[in-house]
Amino acid sequence: MLAPYLAQANSARQEGRHEIMGALNEQSAVRSLKLGDARLTYVVDGAMGIVPEGFFPAVPEEYWQEHPEMLDERGFLAMSAGGLLVERGGRRLLIDAGLGPVSGPIGVSEEPFGQTNSGALPETLDALGIAPQDIDTVAFTHLHVDHTGWAFAPQKFFPTARYLVSAEEWAPHGRGETVPGAPAQETIEPMKDAHTPISHGDEIFDGVHALVTPGHSPGHTSYVITAGNERVVVFGDVFHIPAQISHPHWGSRPDSDGAAVMTARTRIAGELARPGTIGFAFHFGDQAFGRLRGTEWEPVETEAILPTPRALG
Repeated sequence: MLAPYLAQANSARQEGRHEIMGALNEQSAVRSLKLGDARLTYVVDGAMGIVPEGFFPAVPEEYWQEHPEMLDERGFLAMSAGGLLVERGGRRLLIDAGLGPVSGPIGVSEEPFGQTNSGALPETLDALGIAPQDIDTVAFTHLHVDHTGWAFAPQKFFPTARYLVSAEEWAPHGRGETVPGAPAQETIEPMKDAHTPISHGDEIFDGVHALVTPGHSPGHTSYVITAGNERVVVFGDVFHIPAQISHPHWGSRPDSDGAAVMTARTRIAGELARPGTIGFAFHFGDQAFGRLRGTEWEPVETEAILPTPRALG
């Protein structure tokens, strides 16, 4: 799969196709942003197309009718999966590990709420000149399948990396509880003896602090990356779509605690409103990096260094 992807990437370079801003209804390109002495790159794993009514039952139907620009030609929301690579001082941190090699319908078997074509994270890293052993830290926002797909494949995929999970996120698994969306055999079992617990406020990498924001999952964790007077807030699944910023009461189907989600959204919206702050969203189509203007998401200029590695087909 790597050879045709590199050929596509080289073609894009030769033709000068380095769009600085993408569209919300398109799957994300591999986009990069320079932040002081750090470089942040969205290492895209694959494409997810979500049926809006199935994943967002609280959103009024007329909203989708009034905002057709949010949906692709099939009526899906474009919600890519992947990991955010942070390179700084010769070290590499990856926040989340994509969905893994999964294609076809997604959701509960009797009621799928979308489609996916994923599994490109290794070839995306390879195209960036990075091997799995070059990653020294992997920090998870939470343990849902679309954020842990390449953690174990089936062995530890990033062999020398520390795997960081908030203590609150791991707590129910430590008690033997089943958490919807967290794959027991593929992730939870091998993670038992292969992770390091972290807490709110911990500096988990140079200039990167954990911000525990439970609600979507028991110990969902956002991360704040600081360089000088600039910051990037990686907010995971606190928001799945920009509309939830202006309508925080619109929940997402997998949320585990609706009241806590509201608290998390208020906290993150406040962080995003601070001067010099950019947000990073895993699932905002091809607008992963943006700023909060009032309650609106405004994409920022980034370099599309590689094209979208997977299409829904």
